[in-house]
This record gives sequence, C-alpha cells and structure tokens, in this order.
Amino acid sequence: MPRVSGRRHTVTSTARLPGGRSDPGRHETAEERADRQWTELLQELRVAQTGVQILFGFLLAVVFQPRFAELSAADRTIYVVTVMLGSATAAALIGPVSYHRLLTGRRLKPQTVAWASRLTLLGLVLLFCTMCSALLLILRVALHNSLALWLVGAMALWFLVCWLVFPAWAMARSSRERRK
Repeated sequence: MPRVSGRRHTVTSTARLPGGRSDPGRHETAEERADRQWTELLQELRVAQTGVQILFGFLLAVVFQPRFAELSAADRTIYVVTVMLGSATAAALIGPVSYHRLLTGRRLKPQTVAWASRLTLLGLVLLFCTMCSALLLILRVALHNSLALWLVGAMALWFLVCWLVFPAWAMARSSRERRK
C-alpha cells in the first residue's frame, strides 16, 4: 500500500517478499516517479512507433502499385479501413510527444504521464486493429479464399495472448507469490 511521507511527498510502496519479509519499494517523489515513468514510456513508444511507421509506409505505397487496380471492391474497402486505422494508430502513438512538448514546464508531469499512457494504450489497441486489417488484406490477395479469415483470427488470438494473457498471467503469479 503506498504511503506519503514528509514535505517532499515521498512515495513509498511496501510489498511482501517470500518468507514474510517486506520490501520497502522505491523512495521517490511524485515528480521523480513521473520522470521515471515518462522515460519508460518513451522507450515503449520507440518500439511501437517504429513498427507503425514501417507498416504505414508499406500501406501508403500499396495504392501506387499496378496490381492495386485489380483489387476487388471488398479488398479496396479493407485497404481504406487499414490506412485509416494506420493513420489513427500513428496519431495516438506520436500524440504523447506532442502532449509532453506542449505541457513541458507547466508542472504537470504526473498528469502528462497519465494522459500519455492512456494515449499509448489507445495506440496499442489501434495497432492491433491495424495489424489484423493489414494481415487480412494481404492474405485475401495471396490466398483468394476463406482461409485468410481463419489465419487472421489465429494471429489476432496470438497477439492477444502475447499482449494481454502473458502480462495478466505474470501479474497473477506475482500476486500469488506476494501472498505467500
């Protein structure tokens, strides 16, 4: 349970370690915590932004390929949806940089980190949708059959396992270990 102490508002968290020992956690002010969280968020964004930029660049180039004219109306619709999702994803994952730049020096770092984190989560949801949509388009063109939907469904499930199930499992396991 976090505690606030002193004039600097030092945040201390206490966790139980195996054997009943307690872990005093970090001793940092709200501003120090925000700085640390901001640095961690930037590292996460670098990975996601690179992937989005590569995917979006690919999507923009597709329309200029000669074979694009041969796409069915359904495939063109999937393409347009995918490009719009890619644009929204890029905006959401680049948004925290703008948010930080506009609020720098206004003593709003903890709030900036909170909103940037929310925007990043939205960007990850949009990235999931963009990846599935792009995969659907590619597999429909490559396979010309309903197997494409099954493959996209399987890959969507794999994304969810990697992005949600594994972290949830780690949190549950950690929680069980702390109770021991």
